[in-house]
Amino acid sequence: MLRLGIVGLPNVGKSTLFNALTSSKAAAAENYPFCTVEPNVGVVEVPDPRLDKLFDVVRPKKKVPAVVEFVDIAGLVKGASQGEGLGNQFLSHIREVDAVVHVIRCFDDPDVVHVMGPVDPVRDHDVVTSELALADLGVVERRLEKTRKTARAGDKDAQAELALLERVVDELNAGRGAREAGESERAVHALRQLGLLTAKPILYAANVNEDDLASGGGRRIEALRAAVQSHHEEADIVLFSAKFEAELADLSGAERQEY
Repeated sequence: MLRLGIVGLPNVGKSTLFNALTSSKAAAAENYPFCTVEPNVGVVEVPDPRLDKLFDVVRPKKKVPAVVEFVDIAGLVKGASQGEGLGNQFLSHIREVDAVVHVIRCFDDPDVVHVMGPVDPVRDHDVVTSELALADLGVVERRLEKTRKTARAGDKDAQAELALLERVVDELNAGRGAREAGESERAVHALRQLGLLTAKPILYAANVNEDDLASGGGRRIEALRAAVQSHHEEADIVLFSAKFEAELADLSGAERQEY
């Protein structure tokens, strides 16, 4: 089962997105930072018309669809890699997922508090990305100390790991993620074993004003896309409106279809 972790700064729409994806109100979505502390977990079936057709042909006793587990993780803040804002606890939750959905605020609303002041998607992207990279750097540097000793003794596996770890350090220091160091399937597997945050696949979810959904988000999305590319991240950016999703969730099934 694929586990997706929803991350981002506090109060950017993570819990609202989680509730929309899981068709629930399991996550408290309030207008104040850190309304989520413990992760919310929801499992969602993946619609697949191919499975429906196979079921009609084979007629097994039970139809078992693929599922995805979404984990709504509490907001990260600047200094999280040093433990700020319960950062160590929240970062450990991210290590447990297979991929990351990074929610970034791109909407204007004076009634919704932003922990860093004015709305700036590029700054927010850089803050969270930097904290993930700094956390990884700490893990890799500790691992390097042990690996160097074993590599000096002539251990071939340790020497290969040492070369990989040194590439990871170079990528992190250059402002890129550990995923850039995965030059082979073996390297990618080794990175997964280390549980590095920046080695995980990532998708950006830009929380925009409802009016921006049709237009593509405008200059803020363009700036965010440039920031993502500058970090050499092969990641897509999807747009959603937390406010719209919350309003939709309050409608009945028939009203939702009509809307």
